Amino acid sequence: MGSINQDIKDTFLGLLETAEEKWSDFTQFLVETWPILIVLFLLLVGVWWYADPPPPRHVMLATGSAGGSYEELGKKYAEFFKKKGITLELVSTLGAQENIARLADRQDPIQAAFVQAGIINSSGIKGIESLGAIAYDPIWFFYRGNNDMQSDDFQNIHAQMIKFANARLSVGVPGSGTYAQAMHILEVSGLTKGPHIVNLPGAEAVKALQKGELDGIFIVDQFEAPNVQTLLNDPSLRLARFRRADAYAKLLPFLQILKVPVGGFSLIRNFPDQDIKLLATTTHLLIDDRMHPAIQFLFLEAAREINGKASFFANRGEFPAFKNSGLPESPVAVHLEKNGSPLLMQYFPFWLAELINRLIFVMLPFCALAYPVLLTLPGYRNKRMRRRIDILYGTLKTYEQELTEGSTPELKGEYLQKLDKLEYEALKLKVPKSMSGDYYALRTSIDYVRSCLNRGALPYQMGGENADEPLLL
Repeated sequence: MGSINQDIKDTFLGLLETAEEKWSDFTQFLVETWPILIVLFLLLVGVWWYADPPPPRHVMLATGSAGGSYEELGKKYAEFFKKKGITLELVSTLGAQENIARLADRQDPIQAAFVQAGIINSSGIKGIESLGAIAYDPIWFFYRGNNDMQSDDFQNIHAQMIKFANARLSVGVPGSGTYAQAMHILEVSGLTKGPHIVNLPGAEAVKALQKGELDGIFIVDQFEAPNVQTLLNDPSLRLARFRRADAYAKLLPFLQILKVPVGGFSLIRNFPDQDIKLLATTTHLLIDDRMHPAIQFLFLEAAREINGKASFFANRGEFPAFKNSGLPESPVAVHLEKNGSPLLMQYFPFWLAELINRLIFVMLPFCALAYPVLLTLPGYRNKRMRRRIDILYGTLKTYEQELTEGSTPELKGEYLQKLDKLEYEALKLKVPKSMSGDYYALRTSIDYVRSCLNRGALPYQMGGENADEPLLL
């Protein structure tokens, strides 16, 4: 039993001594190589900061008109970002055209915006990328019905409407998504010169239609939007059915076709009373192409959590998705769609996962450069220590030469002090074990010169009959 205890004790002491030795070598290594380590550290910080700067803590998102559906959607995104430690500031605008213009302006702080497909002319826009579509936006056309207007096909509706001298049709405010989509539909239908077109914002147009001040209105918004629900629940209004939806989608490739079954909007009213097709555009999340990849990832995660839920027209997980926007797709979004969420983001908070990712991104190439340098540091340390030992040897050689050329009893005390000081300098050296032989050789050499000086005889004569004889070293 005693033997086992002794073995354990010896093992523990051996480990402790090894740890102390390694720690001593490490601290000495830091003391001797700190200039190089500082240079490498500054290089790492520089590469980290400029090659992969940290994501901003404040981002601005252009939504749309105050009180609109995009503003409500933006609030959900802002709440998501807040949980991740990022402030998402919502900026109200006059509509899609202003959103695009501000995104394209390289001096504008807006970095993201909600914009409908079909609004933007990609040929004249640079610096904007798409993170994908996040929702369907049906193109609704509601009108007041009467006995002379029984057809639900849009072109026939309009053909009937132009029979009335005072027919009025609202297509939304210029610059808005509703206006752009309505004009697309009217243009391909050849109906831009038919009815009297007015420009009213959504809520005002709904009220005017219900009061009979308008014959029909276009509105582009989601099924759940209050304005759309108000119109769908008004039995006095009719909804246009795009029987030629496939033809419209062919002519306008950014359009999608949505199908509504019989009674889909209301089983009680059996509304619609037959299967119908609706035309729809898609809302896209557009960004400044300089946006930090980590912020892009947050937007995509927000879109998955908020817009990825099942809705009236969309299946669960259908959004975000790449549907025709006419703009370049963000490489970050393409990578995420193909490979899924980064592994780190699944197990760590956003800030920590992003920090680790940046460290990996920077450390791998940095280590490729720094590793060879670090390998040379032990050799550098040995060479540096060798140089210090050589300097002390040189000083000792000088003393010995001076004593050889002219040693007198009066100089003995002076040179003994010099040798003591030289030995003290040697004692202050902290050499690695690999150079212990050189260290003790220096100490022995100093002691040898001191011994010769103390003897008062050859090789250092202090006078007497051999004073003028040549000295042999």
